[in-house]
Amino acid sequence: MSVQTTTFQGAIFDVDGVLVDSPHEQAWRESLRELMEGDWRDVAGQTSWSAERFTPQVYQEVMSGKPRMAGALAAMRYFDVPDPERRAQVYADHKQKLVVALIKAGDFEAYPDALRFVLAVRDARIPIAAASSSKNADLFLEQIRLDTFAGQQGLRYDFVHAGLTLKDFFDVDISGRDFKQGKPNPEIFLTGAHELGAPPQACFVVEDAVSGVQAAKTGGMAALGVARAEDAAILAAAHADLVVESLDEVDIGCLHRGQLEYKRSS
Repeated sequence: MSVQTTTFQGAIFDVDGVLVDSPHEQAWRESLRELMEGDWRDVAGQTSWSAERFTPQVYQEVMSGKPRMAGALAAMRYFDVPDPERRAQVYADHKQKLVVALIKAGDFEAYPDALRFVLAVRDARIPIAAASSSKNADLFLEQIRLDTFAGQQGLRYDFVHAGLTLKDFFDVDISGRDFKQGKPNPEIFLTGAHELGAPPQACFVVEDAVSGVQAAKTGGMAALGVARAEDAAILAAAHADLVVESLDEVDIGCLHRGQLEYKRSS
């Protein structure tokens, strides 16, 4: 779909769910189960929570893309947990300990289509930024070796050197910073565009969460939705300019025309 620019001057990437299949959803789900079956068992019966009700769709629509405390509070309210503000802090801290342990154990993987896309965007000479609300994003990025991946894929780029990590590869990394407002407020993406030296209308954002798509559009940017959880419809309803199930579907050549388009069938 066309946007208001002749060429893109910046690409801004969310991390969890876009670049990596992270254990965040698992950590949120398991942490709440542990609390409800442990320290919070005296109030569990007053809530609407059950292990079966905490579905991937609930995570995607209620929590995904939000800063840690905002996600925790949204879950407390969704499941009608008493004293949600106080318990949100306990929940967020419990989840953080679990997710860090999972990351350090290597319990995640990078999406191959995302790594191919990041390399291709850089090869198209479009500056790139990482802009995740998660304070854990850099833990992922520094463990992903682009040099190893490119070699395994048979990809040859003159900017790929020995020891190159995904964290090193981004021109700008503002992941995990404290912003006054989280998504769907566009502050994080506007900051990314500013630090790339590009006007917002000349940038596109790659997101897997509704709140992230909304933030991009509110900030005047194009939004590329990645539907990794069978959620293409809700990303489209949030007015993503293009929704794909794999970033391999995006036509790289069209980025120079300021367009997000599917590759044409050969």
